Amino acid sequence: GMGVVRTWFSPERTRALLAGRAEGVGNVAAAGLGIFTPFCSCSAVPLFVGFVSAGIPLGVTFSFLISSPLVDLASMILLASVFNWTVAISYVAIGIVLAVAGGTLIGALRMEGQVAEFVTRVPAVDVAPQAMSRRERAAYARDQVSEIVRRVWPYILIGVGVGAAIHNWIPQQAIAALLGQDKWWAVPVAVLAGIPVYADIFGTLPIAEALVGKGVGLGTVLAFMMAVTALSLPSLIMLKRVVKARLLATFFAIVVTGIVVIGLLFNATEFLFT
Repeated sequence: GMGVVRTWFSPERTRALLAGRAEGVGNVAAAGLGIFTPFCSCSAVPLFVGFVSAGIPLGVTFSFLISSPLVDLASMILLASVFNWTVAISYVAIGIVLAVAGGTLIGALRMEGQVAEFVTRVPAVDVAPQAMSRRERAAYARDQVSEIVRRVWPYILIGVGVGAAIHNWIPQQAIAALLGQDKWWAVPVAVLAGIPVYADIFGTLPIAEALVGKGVGLGTVLAFMMAVTALSLPSLIMLKRVVKARLLATFFAIVVTGIVVIGLLFNATEFLFT
């Protein structure tokens, strides 16, 4: 289903939809488009260059870069299958809020000078939208399914293996001592643990399910998943090629702080989701 939806939202069309939008409205539009354009975090560099060269405000661009890998309809359905629809919808909603807030703050800081000079000199190329028949859209969606399965199955196996190890071999007391809900450091530790991991929500869900089963707070688990999808180390390394250190550090600090706050809020209100 997401493959069919994505046929209407190529990178070029997404850029065109955001071009000319002022900050504020543009941030909301960019975060909302992230639901329908599930580009992975390592698409950050070409998307960033294309958006900035098209004149899209820096804050709007970052709202999209936060939202796109973090929230999409597929992740919402997967979360609902493991937890429940309240958790799934809340995850997507809070992810959009983080994207809007993060992009708005970056825009307010006026850090356009922190973008690498070559990015602003890249000419924006307008690509005419390609009309597709229903059969072509179905074929594209089928190819997307094949590509996703080929790309993520190793991470799913790894995630299931790690989840099984947590469930069967690691005592609940040990996990509770490190990541229990009564530990103030649980959420920050989960965020830091998620940053070096290069995976997506498909691979992290089995781990999340096992951790929740061992008594780890829901907010701690969701913070780990958000850090994996939005702050993977490879994407940060690639983003460093197109932005200067100050802007990258600001982006990192804003997203980490937002994820930690979200995790703490989810832990404090977990009774609402069970």
